[in-house]
Amino acid sequence: MPMPMALDHINVYLLREDDGWTLVDTGLNLPRTRELWEQIVATQLEGLPVKRLVCTHCHYDHAGVAAWLCARYQIPLLMTYGEFFMLRGLMGPPPDPLPESLLGFYQRAGMGQAQVGKMFEALRRDPFMPPVPESYQRLRAGDVLTIGTRDWQVIIGEGHSPEHACLYNASERILIAGDQLLPRISSNVLVSSIEPEANPLQLWLASLDRLDVLAPDTLVLPSHQSVFRGLHARVAELHAHHQQQFELLRTELGQRGSATALELMQVQFPKLRGAMDELMALGETLAHLAWLRYEGQIGRVLEDDACHRFSLMSPPTGVSLAR
Repeated sequence: MPMPMALDHINVYLLREDDGWTLVDTGLNLPRTRELWEQIVATQLEGLPVKRLVCTHCHYDHAGVAAWLCARYQIPLLMTYGEFFMLRGLMGPPPDPLPESLLGFYQRAGMGQAQVGKMFEALRRDPFMPPVPESYQRLRAGDVLTIGTRDWQVIIGEGHSPEHACLYNASERILIAGDQLLPRISSNVLVSSIEPEANPLQLWLASLDRLDVLAPDTLVLPSHQSVFRGLHARVAELHAHHQQQFELLRTELGQRGSATALELMQVQFPKLRGAMDELMALGETLAHLAWLRYEGQIGRVLEDDACHRFSLMSPPTGVSLAR
């Protein structure tokens, strides 16, 4: 399904049953997405009906037309509890005026009020906000969905979103990975004002390790870019990438002495294209800083200007922080 942004499409999947089809993920809430679904149902489903929709998680490229599809084809929506209620509770325009808790979160990160206001004003113009579904059927870790001749085990990932559902068919070694495992980019993992003391990178990296026990020749069907094999090598690459990001931040703090999250964001993400990039980049920088802080490698102090500043912790003599 096309997306009018740098990441220009999302992969959605259709799973054949004897008497119909299961859809996995939806695309953005755009007229073109709805047109394409109408065309697919009319021309590609061999005259069989759509039976149900599975959404891997709540982000609006994955669930943007979930409400429309369920109403249009009278089908149930299957999601995890955390993703469904995140979709219902948070997938809407930012409040106006912005709450003090949100302003304080960004101020502590080093961002001025005017900059925060400009960023969220751009987000209010986001054209993709979806209508939310009214009901769902819950997916849980370890559940098995029988779809046609295949059994799909639900494997839960965290960090990118609260309770992301991957589907794994062990007999044919196929993983529908959603955004949890992508072939050439890392999933967006961020800290936000909703859970400011979270450590989502720890959760996400642990989720990768849960996928790393699957068969080495698993065919991975991601939500973006191409299908691929080499799951174990890709998990190792992602671990290595984030270790490089941790080292980048440690090196920068070693040179500066201390810095705000905003200052470190500019080092970690020097090329940003707009408000959404800025929002995600700051959240990702905070996620890396949270991991380092919970590991005891850096400290955080709230200074008189109401900004958090981060600095390296002094290791015991003879102990290296290199990981």
